[in-house]
Amino acid sequence: MKPKTAILALLAIAGSLAAAPPDDSQKMKAQAFARVDGMQKQAQVMADTVFSFAELGFQEFETSRYLSGVLRDHGFKIENGVAGMPTAWVASWGTGKPVLGLISDIDALPAVSQKPGVAYHAPLIDGAPGHGEGHNSGTPANILAAIAVKELMERNKLSGTLRVYPGVAEELLAAKAYYVRAGLFKDVDLVLGCHVDSKLSTTYGQGGPNAGLLSVLFQFHGKTAHAGSNPWQGRSALDAVELMNAAWNMKREHLRTQQRSHYVIVDGGEQPNIVPSEASVWYFFREMDRARVLALYETAAIIAGAAAQMAGVTETHRVLGGAWPMHFNKVIAEAQQVNIEMVGMPAWSEADQALAKAVQKQIGATPDGLRTKVTPLAPPEPQQGGGSDDLGDISWTVPTVYMRYPANIPGLPGHHWANAVAMATPIAHKGVIAAAKVQAATAIDFLLSPELVQRAWTYFRDVQTKDVKYEPIVSPDDQPATDLNRDKMERFRSEMRKYYYDAGRYPTYLDQLGVRYPTLAPER
Repeated sequence: MKPKTAILALLAIAGSLAAAPPDDSQKMKAQAFARVDGMQKQAQVMADTVFSFAELGFQEFETSRYLSGVLRDHGFKIENGVAGMPTAWVASWGTGKPVLGLISDIDALPAVSQKPGVAYHAPLIDGAPGHGEGHNSGTPANILAAIAVKELMERNKLSGTLRVYPGVAEELLAAKAYYVRAGLFKDVDLVLGCHVDSKLSTTYGQGGPNAGLLSVLFQFHGKTAHAGSNPWQGRSALDAVELMNAAWNMKREHLRTQQRSHYVIVDGGEQPNIVPSEASVWYFFREMDRARVLALYETAAIIAGAAAQMAGVTETHRVLGGAWPMHFNKVIAEAQQVNIEMVGMPAWSEADQALAKAVQKQIGATPDGLRTKVTPLAPPEPQQGGGSDDLGDISWTVPTVYMRYPANIPGLPGHHWANAVAMATPIAHKGVIAAAKVQAATAIDFLLSPELVQRAWTYFRDVQTKDVKYEPIVSPDDQPATDLNRDKMERFRSEMRKYYYDAGRYPTYLDQLGVRYPTLAPER
């Protein structure tokens, strides 16, 4: 649905009964939509700028400085370095109840650098980080929504508080549990989360591919020696890593099919003729609830200790992050779905569809292009093994939803260069606008209806947390692993700076890079 059409539809629906004038909610939503439409250029600049930064988790210094600065310029108060994380912040405006939080992630992924608008693998910098999921788009959408709602609150003298949070290090599942522990949501009435997708939808309950997770680094400590001359004098930490991995892979046969566990060896020694005195392996353990996640961890800790004994080395381990499975609020989702259907999917151009189909064909997916219809709200599917998101911890602390907005291409692998192709193109820019409108409209619903806020809390208390009470997966002694990704980011940062988007000189990032939109095949 086009922006002007959406506004007219809002006004028509609001005035349909006995030709009555639109109520406050409908008038404010129409005004919010118009304001968001008026910020399309700012949406493009924010999404493109963050795409160009492409900073890994806990290293989002440029991204955080830039996005919080936009909010500061619009009158929000910024608290930096919250929850012990230098790149985390909270932006606040207003006073009183309700307190509405908006959150989306900001971190990039390793080794998925990609030129936007190019339908084949074309890294900006080989091996560098990139936004191969699309986290450059969500916080810009929330910022547009927050600005639009703030201005309406000022104009209509409405009480209430707006908070905007960045999802730091979401790809590491390593921040939001600490947000909760630091009390960042203790007075919040509801949280409107959003995440990049290829559809426009929301959900409620605890279903689908939705696992809890614990991230653990196992470190083994041995004794170095010359591997050719005196190997018997050494004790190989790498032997312990390999023994642990072999034992865990045998253990998999006897684990529930819902579990997911995966690892990478992050340190295997220096070179073959030196017995490795240090080696480490990083595991993700996923299961359907906190107890089962911790049971996997406890089993792995036993195996790690046994592997260390067999190799004649010692072992330590460190929790790097953790997340509950997500459970979203039915009352908020139902209200949000009405706004999703009002906003509708973006109007895709022929160029948008051509890029989408070319990328799909390139990676072997069905080349059916971009979706054109919103997804209906449906009851939760059975919970199953799959991905994780540390928004889960927030969802068990305060009524929360997680809207999916259409800024990317369907059918892609995820965590892949292909997922970066659309993220600084008109596809992403249109998706940001759609997301901002839904976020703003949903915030307006709850600002104007204390009864709706109470209903959300009734669901939270009487259904969601009636029999399950939140306890963090991370322990009271665990701390944010803010050292993660420092070396990876610094390895590429100086070269990446050459590609930072200069919005003062170029209309779009595609213009700066000299990319013709869409570029479907290499020039011959």
